[in-house]
Amino acid sequence: MSRTSFDTLLEAGCHFGHLKRKWNPAMAPYIFMERNGIHIIDLHKTVAKIDVAAEALKQIAKSGKKILFVATKKQAKEVVAEKAASITMPYVIERWPGGMLTNFPTIRKAVKKMANIDKLIADGTYDKLSKRENLQIRRKRAKLEKNLGSIADLSRLPAALFVVDVMKENIAVREANRLGIPVFGIVDTNSNPNNIDFVIPANDDATKSIEIIMDACCSAIAEGIEERKAEKVDMEAAGEGEAKPRRNRSKARAEKQVDAPAVEAETKEEEVNE
Repeated sequence: MSRTSFDTLLEAGCHFGHLKRKWNPAMAPYIFMERNGIHIIDLHKTVAKIDVAAEALKQIAKSGKKILFVATKKQAKEVVAEKAASITMPYVIERWPGGMLTNFPTIRKAVKKMANIDKLIADGTYDKLSKRENLQIRRKRAKLEKNLGSIADLSRLPAALFVVDVMKENIAVREANRLGIPVFGIVDTNSNPNNIDFVIPANDDATKSIEIIMDACCSAIAEGIEERKAEKVDMEAAGEGEAKPRRNRSKARAEKQVDAPAVEAETKEEEVNE
C-alpha cells in the first residue's frame, strides 16, 4: 500500500526544485526535466522513496528505538515540532548543538542540569537567593529549555536521524555518518544525496511539501509503535497462560518438601518399634 499519491505530492508542490545553475549533479537520477530554468523532480521516484523510508522508520519504531527529527529552517520548524511531538519522538528545531551526537554525554549533562534546576526551584532552594541570582538561573533554564527541551527524553543516541534540509543541516548529517546512524532526508536538487541512507527527493522549501512527507513518515512510525504495543500485550497474555502451570508445579514441590520430614519421622518410628 502506497503511503502517499503522485497527485497529493503534485498539489503540494513537491516537484519544484531549485534553479538549474544551483543544482547538484548527483541529483540527476531524481530530476524529471527542466522548465523555465527550474529543475522539476520526478515525483514517481519520490512516491517510491517515501514508501521505502516510511517502512524502514516503521521497523525502527516497532523495535522501540528513537528517531531524532532535525529541521532548523523557518518553513519546517512548526510542522516538524508538531508531527514529532504527536508520536513522542525527539526533535531539534533551534540551532543544532555542535557535537550533539559525537559528544552526546556532554549534551546529556546539560539536560540533567535543566532537571536539577527544576528540582531546586520546586523545593524552594532558590527562594533563599537574591532576586538577581534567581532571575539569572531562570533565564539559564529558559535557554536550556529552548535548545534542549525537545530532546529531554533522549537518554541514549537515536537509532536514526530524519533531516528536512540536508544542506542546511550538514553538521548533523556528518555527525550521524561518523557514528554510523542511518539518515533519512528530504533532498532538494541543490543538495548532495550521497551521504543520505534514505533519500526522499522533494522540495524542501515549501511548508506544504514538508508537511505531506512528514505526515506519511510519522503515520508509519505511529503504526510501528502501535504494533509494538500489541505484540507486548500478546506476549504478556501468553506469558500469564504459561506461568500458571509453573506455579502449580512449584506448589507441588513445596508440599513434597513439607511432607518429607513427616515421612522420615514415620520410618524412624517403625524402626524403633521393631
